[in-house]
Amino acid sequence: MRKFVMIALVALATANVAAYAADANTCAAQATSKKLAGAAKNSFLKKCEKDSKAASPQAMCEGKAADKKLAGAAKNSFVKKCVKDASAG
Repeated sequence: MRKFVMIALVALATANVAAYAADANTCAAQATSKKLAGAAKNSFLKKCEKDSKAASPQAMCEGKAADKKLAGAAKNSFVKKCVKDASAG
């Protein structure tokens, strides 16, 4: 059981990194299309990446799990199902 939980956590972390990289690329493309440079570009990228991360299904589901005061395997199971449901819908 412990191995399963560790594997699930590694999988979730890997998915978050991939999603973050995609969001960072999207934000960079938006900054380029807006012809931003220097401090304005850095500020835009920082806000864009923060907003996209907060709006991700993973973050939303983890917030719901925290509201329900879930922990451990119950939290992991809830978040996994929540993200799956959010991605399907």
